[in-house]
Amino acid sequence: MPKDPKKNHLRIATRSSGLAMCQAELVRKKILQLAPGHDVHIVPIITEGDKRLDQSLAQIGGKGLFIKELERALLKGEADMAVHSMKDFPGSLPLEFEVAAVLERGDPRDVFVSNTTTNISSLPQNSIVGTSSFRRCSLISHMYPNIKVLPIRGNLDTRLRKLDDGDYDGIVLAAAGLKRLGMQSRISSYFDPGDFVPAVGQGAIGVEVLKESKALLKFLSSIEDPSSRWRVDAERAMIAELGGDCNFPVGGFAEIRGTEGFLKGFVSNPIGTVILSHESSNSFFDNPESLGRVVAKGLIKKGALELMAEI
Repeated sequence: MPKDPKKNHLRIATRSSGLAMCQAELVRKKILQLAPGHDVHIVPIITEGDKRLDQSLAQIGGKGLFIKELERALLKGEADMAVHSMKDFPGSLPLEFEVAAVLERGDPRDVFVSNTTTNISSLPQNSIVGTSSFRRCSLISHMYPNIKVLPIRGNLDTRLRKLDDGDYDGIVLAAAGLKRLGMQSRISSYFDPGDFVPAVGQGAIGVEVLKESKALLKFLSSIEDPSSRWRVDAERAMIAELGGDCNFPVGGFAEIRGTEGFLKGFVSNPIGTVILSHESSNSFFDNPESLGRVVAKGLIKKGALELMAEI
């Protein structure tokens, strides 16, 4: 089991979708910049979450389905690292694993995509907007109550095809995914992340390894972007304190302005009639997890746990 990067052969496990393969290739290129003589091979895996597209993620186990089979490949020695979208990670990892690196974060915003209008607010009453996210469904229902929100599953190409076939008047997606696949021309408009709070970790790529792979952990730390890691760690600490995951309408968005880190979190009910938000800040030189916990406790004081218990 090659856990030592000095062995010059590294295997990257990833989901087999176009976007996931693109993200794995970004990690591969980063590693080769660091160590040009290495042989770095991508191992695509079709996960259970990718197979069962006829059911919602909440029904079949949440976004953890995208993670578990890649982690199994690490445990079996079939791969040395796994590349994930950080927004797919559960609030806490199993003890055997660790996030070795978070790459420079892409655009964390959500975007509206439509063939008929540039802005979701311009859609006629009872227009149909597709999303597979509880968070997006809640925010759309709250901000645009005249719109009907229906679920949509599948990779980016599948969702865009359903839009083009006329099944939806618009869909809401992550900006980073479209940009990484060179599809930014499909973006009709961007949501303001201060109002339409992104998913925790949205836009960030994480590299997961076995905790016992000490040499690999050290090696991969060189491809990490410290400010992106700080922001993602703050957001993840918030959701871990809340005990939430993708089965809940929860979002968190951290920014760094100068030497200050800011975090806004929100929790709502699925239909968007109750929205709780809280924000706080601390120094970028302080522990990001402490900021996440402060924001979570602010949400809890406002009734977040009771709201989540109802769900």
